[in-house]
Amino acid sequence: MTEANQIKDQLQMPTTYDPKEAERKWYDYWMKNEFFKAGNRPDAETYTIVIPPPNVTGMLHIGHALDFTLQDILTRTKRMQGYDTLWLPGSDHAGIATQTKVEQKLREQGQSRYDLGREKFLEKVWEWKEQYANTIREQWSKMGFSLDYSRERFTLDEGLSQAVREVFVSLYEKGLIYRGNYIINWDPAARTALSDIEVEYKEVQGALYHLEYKTTDGTGSIVVATTRPETMLGDTAVAVHPSDERYKHLIGKMLLLPIVNREIPVIADEYVEKEFGSGAVKITPAHDPNDFEVGKRHDLPQILVMDESGTMNANAGPYQGMDRFDCRKQIVADLKEQGVLLKIEEHVHQVGHSERSGAVVEPYLSTQWFVKMQPLAEKAIDAQKSGNGVNFVPDRFEKIYLQWIENVRDWCISRQLWWGHRIPAWHCADCGNVTVERHDPSACSHCQSSNIQQDNDVLDTWFSSALWPFSTLGWPNETEDLKRFYPTSVLVTGYDIIYFWVARMIFTALEFTEQIPFKDVLMHGLVRDSEGRKMSKSLGNGVDPLEIIEKYGADAMRYMISTSSTPGQDLRFRWERVEQARNFANKIWNASRFALMNLEGVTYQDIDLSGNLGTADRWILHRLNETVRDVTRLIDSYEFGETGRLLYNFIWDDLCDWYIEFSKLSLYGADAAAKKTTQSVLAYVLDQTQRLIHPFMPFISEEIWQHLPHDGETITLAAWPQVNPAFESPDAVREMELLMEAIRSVRNIRAEVNVPMSKKVELLVKPASAEYQAILRRNEEYLRRFCNTSMLQIDADMGAPEKAMTAVITGAELYLPLAGLIDIAQELARLDKELQTLHGEVERIEKKLSNEGFVAKAPAKVIEEEKSKLTDYADKRDKVIARLAELKG
Repeated sequence: MTEANQIKDQLQMPTTYDPKEAERKWYDYWMKNEFFKAGNRPDAETYTIVIPPPNVTGMLHIGHALDFTLQDILTRTKRMQGYDTLWLPGSDHAGIATQTKVEQKLREQGQSRYDLGREKFLEKVWEWKEQYANTIREQWSKMGFSLDYSRERFTLDEGLSQAVREVFVSLYEKGLIYRGNYIINWDPAARTALSDIEVEYKEVQGALYHLEYKTTDGTGSIVVATTRPETMLGDTAVAVHPSDERYKHLIGKMLLLPIVNREIPVIADEYVEKEFGSGAVKITPAHDPNDFEVGKRHDLPQILVMDESGTMNANAGPYQGMDRFDCRKQIVADLKEQGVLLKIEEHVHQVGHSERSGAVVEPYLSTQWFVKMQPLAEKAIDAQKSGNGVNFVPDRFEKIYLQWIENVRDWCISRQLWWGHRIPAWHCADCGNVTVERHDPSACSHCQSSNIQQDNDVLDTWFSSALWPFSTLGWPNETEDLKRFYPTSVLVTGYDIIYFWVARMIFTALEFTEQIPFKDVLMHGLVRDSEGRKMSKSLGNGVDPLEIIEKYGADAMRYMISTSSTPGQDLRFRWERVEQARNFANKIWNASRFALMNLEGVTYQDIDLSGNLGTADRWILHRLNETVRDVTRLIDSYEFGETGRLLYNFIWDDLCDWYIEFSKLSLYGADAAAKKTTQSVLAYVLDQTQRLIHPFMPFISEEIWQHLPHDGETITLAAWPQVNPAFESPDAVREMELLMEAIRSVRNIRAEVNVPMSKKVELLVKPASAEYQAILRRNEEYLRRFCNTSMLQIDADMGAPEKAMTAVITGAELYLPLAGLIDIAQELARLDKELQTLHGEVERIEKKLSNEGFVAKAPAKVIEEEKSKLTDYADKRDKVIARLAELKG
């Protein structure tokens, strides 16, 4: 007896499905038997996904749940299709974010990283990493992800560190990494540089300050405007356009900088826009990227007026030691007192904030390490435009990707942190040389001095993440995994990190492996709340995926979030959709329980579909074929929402509401052969259905499948359903559609005249042709059972009976004689009363709408609502009139 059968015997299918019990049991079983481990199919085609590594800064959120569930659906599908699948797990050290978290924790204990020193501090961060990496693994397991944990990686692993060093040194040797003084984005809270895409711009209500700078010779003045008056202390010039007639006479003269009384020149530069503001611009080369470029052209001094924490330094004169924003308030007051602050205007503008700490970013002159991007970007652009690039889904993201990479600036890769990949560069205290090596050097490469010290900075987190698709597989070593599983098949990620990560992976892969890192990039949207707002702590609208699982089970969470997804579009989280998914799971469970109660004793070898199949049997097998074909195509196209709709309709409507109901005739009938055939069809279709739903709902599908007759060990390795040409039966579809339409029509008539299904009725059927008559007579047992008839007559030559409810369907007319069906006198009285009420409502609204005063004063929305009500009441009145005419004959 297999382990799975032992588990099955321990727990026969209970009345209700218990997600917690099933999830714990089957995930343990999958893990113990290493069903998710890649490499067990050496002759098979490979399918590889490397997980976008979550940051070890905390718990996974609902966005992670979406991202990873889509990957799991793809992985499970391809594994069942026979691929040698690898879904590689891992996590990211997330330099700034993780260090910030640990420093916050230390502050609560009255300590700083400087109190501990670098080594002791890093020990604390590694402890944090282990705690949250374990938490993330636990969350992965609760969500049912089929990850190959034997290949789990971390961005600070020894192997990945080797890859990072190799890339850094190689780019340095090619002249693509350099060190220089540039204006960078500076986070004063985290005290580190940021790349351009780590800055979030927010609209802020600020002010525009108009300042007067007077010439030293007393012959004139220039007015400049600034949103940051504290930076004026670092001004080294005022620039005007060379052709601006207003200022030509001032070019070359000296101005007196207020407060500090330093002399600065008036310069001419075409960077200045004559029509904007006063046409004169203050130049602060150490605190503005554009001013930095102007300063280089004119050989201006670069004066930093604040330190790394955003505190004013010695160059700020009387404001030394003040916070930059406190300084702003004080300097505005002082400029007013000096009479050189001419005007303050309210000004709404975009202000950069650190994506990590939330602090206002300071443009800051600093010595940093950079990657020269143009040569790397050119390779990526050429690959994309030559048709050898990545396939973006949806394809509109290709344009967004190209637009960014065609205009990319050099990448600042150094960060003033302790947590991360330390830059492999050593500074010589004796000769000033910088030695860059793959292995720690013992001496300076220039003067051989041993008085060298490694650079204190670490690399931007995205530098190591950019290598993720190939570093995780062993690069730069030629490992078996790298040969077999690279390039990867698809990257699934949110559109919000197309610049941060996707673009960088592409250009580094092309540079170092000469291949694109993945064939497809599936861009999904963000998970928003029910009102369409971004989820955030401040709004308190976040949703914990584990909370959903606790209430509704992992399958409901997975099915809801994946089938609500459309490539590239945001989705709104609604609890009612989770409930619907849970109800769907219960529907599958209850249908399977019914089937299994009628499959007792049936083995896998007993399943025989070659017998005399009935109409319903042939129809459900044909519909199964269609569903297999469409679901396979849609998953390959990443259309998970449409896949979910098809599966829902097939399982809920076709299988549960129709086929299982129809199967009861054979299952409870006296014909043993018919019963055996129905059992075979039911067992087969249920088996195939569980396989189709398995990537979305892995736990309940495994639980049900293990109770079905099969020849496998686990549904995770069961073969993906295939279209069977022998099951194609358009004739059966036509027959079933006729029967279903007839049954629905009879049920609708019953509802209209308030006749319960338990009451038998007479049913007269007039087929439109001999062909339809043959179909209906061949399947009349279904009509008797599901229309609950006391008498059924099928005759193409019959005349229309008097006083009968009628329905016209494709291929036939249906009549339900009223005699015995309802009390005609009582029904006439009820309908007369209803008609008078409807007459009254129609007249009331017509009178209202003919009132010119009402129409003139009422809002358009109210008038439209009244017109809609009138149409509705008039339609109902017409139907009651028609019903009365039928009854009165």
